Amino acid sequence: MATGQLFSRTTQALFYNYKQLPIQRMLDFDFLCGRELPSVAGIINPGAEGFQKLFFGQEEIAIPVHSTVEAACAAHPTADVFINFASFRSAAASSMAALKQPTIRVVAIIAEGVPESDTKQLIAYARANNKVVIGPATVGGIQAGSFKIGDTAGTIDNIVACKLYRPGSVGFVSKSGGMSNELYNTIARVTDGIYEGIAIGGDVFPGSTLSDHVLRFNNIPQVKMIVVLGELGGRDEYSLVEALKQGKVNKPVVAWVSGTCARLFKSEVQFGHAGAKSGGEMESAQAKNQALKDAGAAVPTSYEAFETAIKETFEKLVEEGKISSVKEFTPPQIPEDLNIAIKSGKVRAPTHIISTISDDRGEEPCYAGVPMSSIVEQGYGVGDVISLLWFKRSLPRYCTHFIEICIMLCADHGPCVSGAHNTIVTARAGKDLVSSLVSGLLTIGPRFGGAIDDAARYFKDAYDRGLTPYEFVESMKKKGIRVPGIGHRIKRGDNRDKRVELLQQFAHTHFPSVKYMEYAVQVETYTLSKANNLVLNVDGAIGSLFLDLLAGSGMFSKQEIDEIVGIGYLNGLFVLARSIGLIGHTFDQKRLKQPLYRHPWEDVLYTK
Repeated sequence: MATGQLFSRTTQALFYNYKQLPIQRMLDFDFLCGRELPSVAGIINPGAEGFQKLFFGQEEIAIPVHSTVEAACAAHPTADVFINFASFRSAAASSMAALKQPTIRVVAIIAEGVPESDTKQLIAYARANNKVVIGPATVGGIQAGSFKIGDTAGTIDNIVACKLYRPGSVGFVSKSGGMSNELYNTIARVTDGIYEGIAIGGDVFPGSTLSDHVLRFNNIPQVKMIVVLGELGGRDEYSLVEALKQGKVNKPVVAWVSGTCARLFKSEVQFGHAGAKSGGEMESAQAKNQALKDAGAAVPTSYEAFETAIKETFEKLVEEGKISSVKEFTPPQIPEDLNIAIKSGKVRAPTHIISTISDDRGEEPCYAGVPMSSIVEQGYGVGDVISLLWFKRSLPRYCTHFIEICIMLCADHGPCVSGAHNTIVTARAGKDLVSSLVSGLLTIGPRFGGAIDDAARYFKDAYDRGLTPYEFVESMKKKGIRVPGIGHRIKRGDNRDKRVELLQQFAHTHFPSVKYMEYAVQVETYTLSKANNLVLNVDGAIGSLFLDLLAGSGMFSKQEIDEIVGIGYLNGLFVLARSIGLIGHTFDQKRLKQPLYRHPWEDVLYTK
């Protein structure tokens, strides 16, 4: 168990199982306290990745969403608190996964009803590794003016009323989360407020005990007095009794154990919490209150007198000069959300687009975090810019050079292909540059330049499944699908496409591995045995070699490679390259100043 503060103004947490309201409440508390850094570093939502938009004061921020605990911890190594909003069925497994991460120091488990055997395992692991578990069945905790867990302390209005936006002098620990809110208010009325408050949770086996936190408060210089609210059931309070008797706590302790009314019932009563059930006289509220009083704690005669006991203890410390006055200030106003502000006329509108590749704020634009000046000063080329904007990372020079070669080789293929023909006709019809370009680009597809992605998909699937070229080609034939990247109208086995040869030569020289290209060549060998024009074309060469680039560079995971191929990145190379040629055809026709020479239908051959 930790011996000092759990949180600070720079503490950041990972939030498990996306819950918008408690996360937004944490961020609103951050803004209220004047934190510069949002307390939620990342969200873990199994099966999902991306970003979640939330507000940090008036500013809208994008918090990363990760699919696993491991990925989130790797991405946010400074986040050392894990807030678990998983259901009771999965809370134990996800909490253990978090505890096993070296970066995680505190785990808060909100769910109640977590199996007791699982909770015992979590407790044992946490104690063996000097980590802290708050809960299960907890609302969490708060360090005033610094950090709060989830829904702790309720609404912003309640937080302001309880003065939790700035630290006080009282350390408070309770089993009940609901009663914590009540005591925060009580303490704020009769003292300078809370320094830290923890609700350990109402289950039979809490991850950390009342005495754990009391002993921790005793080591925090800013905490001048300690308030404890226990309840009937269990024997947790007796460990605090022993600590008081042994002199381990040298700060004033005001304590009350609720549930004294249980004796009024003729039979044993189960109160709200799983642990709030007396198992004998020693577990009764009366017995524990008496034991705490005998050990030296200030214990009132009833809950109604609890406030007076807290007030008297605080005032005595002030008289002794042990507590100085807290400087008060007016916290900032939290902007109202749209659904609330519509009625009051105060609105903050969310953005509709998230950009992760570029940022034009500040003095100069950035591509994937790289300032424009650095791109120019370091002599980056077009391939480097594409690597930043498309792949969001700086690829090795041989990779970016390969991208540039692909663009150069695919920039144009003469005026007779469909894209160039459409562009020329549109330009001659007097349309503008953009219209002419778009008319050509719209023809790109499986029959014209759009086979790069399909070639990559099919070659990758066949190679990864270990299919021989014969099995691959014949299986495609049975499906009635032509092998993408194979076949050419002009080129033959004895008249190879020079572009393909150039790409292969470059790859053999610079790529660490060309396994996918070699497989494509093996497929070509088999298809050439069927027909002399079934050669590996430029689409197939780029598709297979880009697979080798992605796999061989070591900068992409298998999931990322599948995503890149699936989204259509590789066809993007052809679109970018062919745009250069199509713009050239547009300018060529504009300079020639030739009108549309005849109606398009006059080029049609009619047959009966």
